[in-house]
Amino acid sequence: MRRASAVVALGATMTFVASAQSFKTVASFNGTNGSKPTLPPIQGTDGQGYGTTFDGGFGQGNVFQITAAGLLTSLYSFCANFPNCSDGEFPFGLVQATDQNFYGVTEYGGAHNNAGTVFKMDSGGHLTTLYSFCSLMGCLDGQTPEAALIQASNGLLYGTTAYGGAHLGGTVFKISLGGTLTTLYNFCQQGACADGEAPEAPLLQAGNSKLYGTTTSGGTGSGTVFEMTLDGTLTTLHTFSGTDGAYPWGLVQGNDGNFYGATQFGGTGNGGTIFQLTPAGHLTTLHNFCSQANCSDGQNPFTGPVLGSDGNIYGTTTVGGSKGEGTAYVITTSGTLKTIHSFCDVRHCSGQSPVQEPSYGVAQDTSGVFFGTTIYGGTGTTCTDPSPFAGCGTVYKLNVGLGAFVKPQPAVGKVGATIDILGNNLTSATSITFNGTTATFTISSDTLIVATVPAGATSGDIQVVTPSGTLMSNVFSVLP
Repeated sequence: MRRASAVVALGATMTFVASAQSFKTVASFNGTNGSKPTLPPIQGTDGQGYGTTFDGGFGQGNVFQITAAGLLTSLYSFCANFPNCSDGEFPFGLVQATDQNFYGVTEYGGAHNNAGTVFKMDSGGHLTTLYSFCSLMGCLDGQTPEAALIQASNGLLYGTTAYGGAHLGGTVFKISLGGTLTTLYNFCQQGACADGEAPEAPLLQAGNSKLYGTTTSGGTGSGTVFEMTLDGTLTTLHTFSGTDGAYPWGLVQGNDGNFYGATQFGGTGNGGTIFQLTPAGHLTTLHNFCSQANCSDGQNPFTGPVLGSDGNIYGTTTVGGSKGEGTAYVITTSGTLKTIHSFCDVRHCSGQSPVQEPSYGVAQDTSGVFFGTTIYGGTGTTCTDPSPFAGCGTVYKLNVGLGAFVKPQPAVGKVGATIDILGNNLTSATSITFNGTTATFTISSDTLIVATVPAGATSGDIQVVTPSGTLMSNVFSVLP
């Protein structure tokens, strides 16, 4: 059962839901519809899932749609004009903006030096290249973006490039929906790259409106966590030393206001860590992976975790677990970790359809179920990787017993801002409140409500009342 109110949630210690867990492979890629999926599919405002693969299609990755029934459709294949690939190659994640279009980046391709692109795509698969990196001499605008974009409360898209910029250490940039790009920060501008180097994870806009992110190296060499204003003023909050983790990859903000993240390496066994970081920059290691016998708790999480609708933190590791091919885990904000699934390959699946090596974490659908992808495995037979790395990858779902909820996009906004609220069975919604303050809204479809942040609203749950019950969100932050 969901928490009764945001006030209770902020001071409470989360516990695990005592429900049966189920894992199911939803779909297998076959090469034509993609191969080696990257980030988990995001939930679109139409209720369908949308994601990217690093391979397949024409061979340089694609954008796909997946229905609730598991039907995979390729919407766009990159490098249609091979070998030039001016439309980009190797896409890396999507965000759906308030104009209902999808935006993303490609790691390579584009019009300049194979340095990557920013693209826009509608739900029908019509793609427009908005920007090609290395448009400036010396790639001062950055190159090789390796992280999905976010849309901030000001309507602009924000992202990072892993390389390029004025000091070759990568950049943070903002870009309008029309394609005007501004470089906000160039990493490695401090001696010995003390401000960090090579940001490879998505940014996060927190409840104070500022941006937060990670760099995979710099500082002492093991990476950093940084805070940044929307206009580009950067503050380094933490520098990793190795013993407290190394190679951090992304952050999520908990309902308690603290940040949670993962490091791929470092910690007591060099298997990576899960950490908590306060807004003031105080870091606490919550879990050291590979601390259990035979690394049964997993090893080397390659992506940041997500916040579940129960207030706990969920994620994946790429190796370890009882079958050696990675795990899905849940951890409370106080540091109690539970392995909820161990992935397998063809050597350990006892005739089952194998799924192998979870790639980049999980995402929670508003039904309460988590979805993720694996790089290998599945029933696809057209991919060339040898056994045990056979298969073109899969989409899977993991049900841990959480109920339906609603998800605001974005999760922060000022009074008067228009917010998309995603959910299921919303057609008959009768009222919406922002932490108890009634809001005006329009029902767009069974899966989408558009609401206005009401005057007097404060940060807390959004509640959507329907004939079948009240659906709640995680904390929505009202900006000053």
